[in-house]
Amino acid sequence: MVNYSEGSQSPVIINYKETYYKDIFELVNSKELEKLMLSYVSIIKKRNGKIARFLIGEKSKHQAASDFILCLKKILILEIDEIEDDYLKDKNLFLKTFEDIYTYFRSRLKFGVIELNNSVLTAKRFIEIDNHFNNMVLNFYRTIGEKLQGHQNQVYRQLNPGSNACILLNNIEWQSGDTYRKLAAIPFISTIMLHSPLLVHPASNKRVGTFDEIFTHPMVEYNESPENWFCYPAKIGESLAFIYFHKDFMPSGVSLANLFELATVDEIRYKKPDLICLFGMNTDKEGCKFYHDKENDIYVGQVAYNKKAEYFGYIKKTCLTLHNVSMISKKKLPIHGAMVSITLMDGSTKNIAFLGDSGAGKSETIEALRMISDDQIRDMDIVFDDMGSFYLKDGQVYAKGTEIGAFVRLDDLESGAAYRDMDRSIFFNPESTNARVVIPVSTYKDIVKGVKVDMFLYANNYDEKIGLNYFTNVQEAKSVFVEGKRKALGTTDEKGISKTYFANPFGPEQKQEETEPLIDEIFEALFVTNTKVGEIYTQLGVNNSGEAIKESAKQLLDELYR
Repeated sequence: MVNYSEGSQSPVIINYKETYYKDIFELVNSKELEKLMLSYVSIIKKRNGKIARFLIGEKSKHQAASDFILCLKKILILEIDEIEDDYLKDKNLFLKTFEDIYTYFRSRLKFGVIELNNSVLTAKRFIEIDNHFNNMVLNFYRTIGEKLQGHQNQVYRQLNPGSNACILLNNIEWQSGDTYRKLAAIPFISTIMLHSPLLVHPASNKRVGTFDEIFTHPMVEYNESPENWFCYPAKIGESLAFIYFHKDFMPSGVSLANLFELATVDEIRYKKPDLICLFGMNTDKEGCKFYHDKENDIYVGQVAYNKKAEYFGYIKKTCLTLHNVSMISKKKLPIHGAMVSITLMDGSTKNIAFLGDSGAGKSETIEALRMISDDQIRDMDIVFDDMGSFYLKDGQVYAKGTEIGAFVRLDDLESGAAYRDMDRSIFFNPESTNARVVIPVSTYKDIVKGVKVDMFLYANNYDEKIGLNYFTNVQEAKSVFVEGKRKALGTTDEKGISKTYFANPFGPEQKQEETEPLIDEIFEALFVTNTKVGEIYTQLGVNNSGEAIKESAKQLLDELYR
């Protein structure tokens, strides 16, 4: 069987307003089926295998596609023994070919789109429309197969072969002003239905490059066709973000649903966003850029159209960079790390924040705590999994999160964790190195409520030590946290030992002058209030067995009970 999921292909957009079939007879007569057949014939012809020779022979691509569809029509209408067709001289090979076409169709990422446009379409009806299409495709497949077999199937697999997800679009008026007038015609996503697990195969499997500030407004060169763009309105921490993306990046745009809370219509209408991301622009500015529109106080991100940008880390980190520079301007300190609120068996709660760059072991430490907790932990609530913000309240250091989900490496999860949560997961190149999954881990209400920081630990993945080490003064702590040292694990284009300002290349590194006084203020407050500040040794850069991080997690758990 050919693995059609290899490599990267543009997603298939199914607009139900233009493509809605009542039954399988309308489907078999559709232009869309003809396009599918032509696409399949083009691919299979290059391989020149048994199926290709059977299907195409000496015919042109168009003739082969047309003849095969004609045979399918005959099968739907007539009994098999009444049909005279060269393709049916070998029914087994015909069925094998039909199965392969079905596999090819299922391998493509397909996204249903429904435009609301002031109609009274309800969420229930929205789901019914998408389910109808999926059931119709399945009915078509089974009808052809069973007629060729001469009997009904004994095993039925109830899949969703038609669409991988469906989105409801709505045109909502917001405070675009003259500057962002070109974006006003782009519809917002108001509802998403995911058919999980969703498997995405982007062209790239890691993020490369840096996030650079630019000083020319991206809208100056923005000249895109609105029909090729969608907007995911996200609540990223306290920020309202309008994330615009080109339709070819639909898998990334839809996957945002597992990471950032989707804003409601009331939260969008007549509002001004804090952040705007333009993902997939036709621009000669390669990589990820950000710009501060001071007049409107909006941070604008720009990412060039490039197949490498299909990797989900690009859209995620661009949005988080925008949020972080916005937080810095509001005198809040962005934290590249993870934070968990742990309720012990005695009812007490400890809020622990970890800081470290990609691959340092932040999320992995939390996962290790979950694995070894047994009857020592009553509850564990994720405050943030990748990015949060510290701020002062009544002299104490508090934290808020940004994401409702986690984008983590499969290798770093507890064995079986990915399967445990498969029904909610979106996988990226699960068969490859640095395979990732994005999965919901918290609620928006929980990540933005604000919790006091009881312990702040640097995730040290480069020293061959185990356990914890506490710092005795501000300067000692700052020297480690600000240096941002780690050993790269291949999650980005970095190799070996690297250093990043405050372990955060997503805002603080670009805004060091503005970030430095925030770091001083926060660390002074941490030590004045006797908050424990130190480092935890994960050894992920020197020993990836996972045993060291478990042992360090055990020592951390013991510390919480002291």
